[in-house]
Amino acid sequence: MAIRTANELFIDQLKDTYSAEKQAVRVYPRFAKAATSPELKDALQTHLEETTKQVERLDQVFEVLEKRSTGKTCEGMKALIEEALQHIEEVEDEVVLDSALIAAAQKMEYYEIASYGTLVAFAQIIGQEDIEELLSETLEEEKATDQKLTGISEAVNQQAISQSAEQSQENEEQASKRKNKRAA
Repeated sequence: MAIRTANELFIDQLKDTYSAEKQAVRVYPRFAKAATSPELKDALQTHLEETTKQVERLDQVFEVLEKRSTGKTCEGMKALIEEALQHIEEVEDEVVLDSALIAAAQKMEYYEIASYGTLVAFAQIIGQEDIEELLSETLEEEKATDQKLTGISEAVNQQAISQSAEQSQENEEQASKRKNKRAA
């Protein structure tokens, strides 16, 4: 579909964001199941509940605009989710997987923050105060989730790095012992 006007672009961006949120709702339970940090599990579950409400808000926006909410797949979110699911399959260490899940969730959050920031600006410019308010509420939730994930990542990433350093040191010691045995 050709986009000829700013209003058509606004609707297109709304549909893209709607698709992104629907995809997030489907994947967050899998992220929460894969997480081992209780704090991360809780944050993912909480954000799933928020995201469900965000979809409802977008439904309200489409109602106000008298437009259908479907008809577009957000390829950006789809790619971010595919990358995250690949990490769930490939990362063996639980703590490192938690770090990967946080990174994936934050990438998704930044995508959504950018999307909602654009949508809020559009709503403001076209004088849709009720829509602007709905979208602004979601934008603030997305920012808060990102901050919460950053806080969790500080502890999880430190644990993952410490654990990796210990494993590297153990591997070096074992290699040195094997080398010394061969030399003797």
